[in-house]
Formats: sequence, C-alpha cells, structure tokens
Amino acid sequence: MARKYSKAASKKVEKVMHERKEGTLKSSSGRKVTSRKQAIAIGLSEARAAGKKVPKKKTARSKS
Repeated sequence: MARKYSKAASKKVEKVMHERKEGTLKSSSGRKVTSRKQAIAIGLSEARAAGKKVPKKKTARSKS
C-alpha cells in the first residue's frame, strides 16, 4: 500500500503543529488556532498549495 501523504507534507504539518503549540498559529481570519484538527487541516492545505503529495480535500456530501 502506497503512502497517502509525502514526507514533505508530513514536515509541513509538523511545523504547523509546532506553531500551534507555541501559540503563534493564526487562521485566515487572524484568530489564534487552538484546535488540533484545525491545525492539521491548515498544514495539509499549505502542503497542497505547495504542490506536495496530499489527497484531494473531501467535500461535504448532500444527504438524500
């Protein structure tokens, strides 16, 4: 089974998690990020923008 995320993407998430721990991580609205899940999402988003190997973002599916 192949890796879902590249090592470079993991490094990006690791850096963002460190920023969160220090209290310097900010969301796009400028508010301080304290949520672990939100920090991971920001890290993956940044890795995606940098062209690293990260699966596409899951979208909300409508309930029928």
